[in-house]
Amino acid sequence: MSKLEPKLLDIIALTVDLPEYNLLRGQVGTIVEILADGTVFEVEFSDSNGQAYEFVALTLEQIMVLHFEPISPDLAKSTVIV
Repeated sequence: MSKLEPKLLDIIALTVDLPEYNLLRGQVGTIVEILADGTVFEVEFSDSNGQAYEFVALTLEQIMVLHFEPISPDLAKSTVIV
């Protein structure tokens, strides 16, 4: 797992709508469990009061890790964006 791959407690945003869960692209959640050898991530979605309202198992294609600090230039050069 590279430093840019999702890890436990990372904050993520949805990259797709999930109407079956009433979740829209851009909604923010927290990874609370890593499943299936790191290919599936259990994400908790909470309201502004911290009350969880949904838990969903998501794949890497459905999420984007949010970064709050700059990454090292060496790490940025080695990252391939698809």
